[in-house]
Amino acid sequence: MATSARVTSGSSPPPTAPPSASSSRRGPSGRDSRRSTLHRLDLKATPYVFVAPFFLTFAAFGLFPLIYTGWLSLHRVELGGNAQWKGLENYNSLATSEFFWNALANTFTIGVLSTVPQLLMALGLAHLLNYRMRGRGFFRVAILAPYATSIAAATLVFAQLFNTDYGLVNTALEWSGFRPVSWESAKWPSQIAISVIVTWRWTGYNALIYLAAMQAVPQDLYEAAALDGASRLRQFLSVTIPSIRPTILFTIVVSTIGATQLFGEPMLFGGSVGVSGGSGNQFQTLSLLMYEKGWVTGALGQASAIAWVMLLLLLLVGAVQALISRSNRSKQGS
Repeated sequence: MATSARVTSGSSPPPTAPPSASSSRRGPSGRDSRRSTLHRLDLKATPYVFVAPFFLTFAAFGLFPLIYTGWLSLHRVELGGNAQWKGLENYNSLATSEFFWNALANTFTIGVLSTVPQLLMALGLAHLLNYRMRGRGFFRVAILAPYATSIAAATLVFAQLFNTDYGLVNTALEWSGFRPVSWESAKWPSQIAISVIVTWRWTGYNALIYLAAMQAVPQDLYEAAALDGASRLRQFLSVTIPSIRPTILFTIVVSTIGATQLFGEPMLFGGSVGVSGGSGNQFQTLSLLMYEKGWVTGALGQASAIAWVMLLLLLLVGAVQALISRSNRSKQGS
């Protein structure tokens, strides 16, 4: 009995049961869940943090001025004065203003005179630079030099060339037996001169865009056309043009937008009467009319209405581009 009692009292206590698996995982699972939550939040929120500066800048310098200009277009606002609600009066006055319709017509004609030759020459230059020729890299850089030139410098140089009294263009015309042209005071000569400035500055830029699109055209198409006996001109018309049609449409839209916003070239070309588009408003564009209404006559409400009309025209151009692109995609799909 004593022995039994001593053995019993001296024996070690029974081992405790090991902690259950659920209790051992309880602490780490909470940390893991927090980490996974932070990880998911980081993945979702980080892209928005990176793009937030752009949207904040756009809201401050793009969206707010746009909305505020729309609000001003519905008011009569003078420089240094209070705004008075006028509703659509500013738009009605534009509809009956001969200066507005003259500026709209000038914007259209200058846009056509500058866009059509510009894009045609850009296509030709890109086609030539697409072939292997000596000094191809030099010519690719050289045609971009006019785009790198400032608008002021280019316009001042061309204003001297088209000067009525001592310009090089009239001098060449006199040597050729023609009478000198009033490039600054006549309507069509002044618009042609401004279109030449725009064409000179943007042709190389569009040519490089076309060149990049042409280099993406598969060479198999040209080889198949050559095997069928197609000349280089036929390859250009039947292979190159259809392949880069979306790029051509893009440049047409961008050039149209640029023509609608044309401001620097006609203003600097006209000199002291550049704001009014010449002595007889013969080359006044919508941008010049908006500037004149806002900062010369002080009618900010009318200037804002012109700005919104220009915006609506650009939206119309974008809608036409979307319709044409959708039509082309449907044709290609069918």
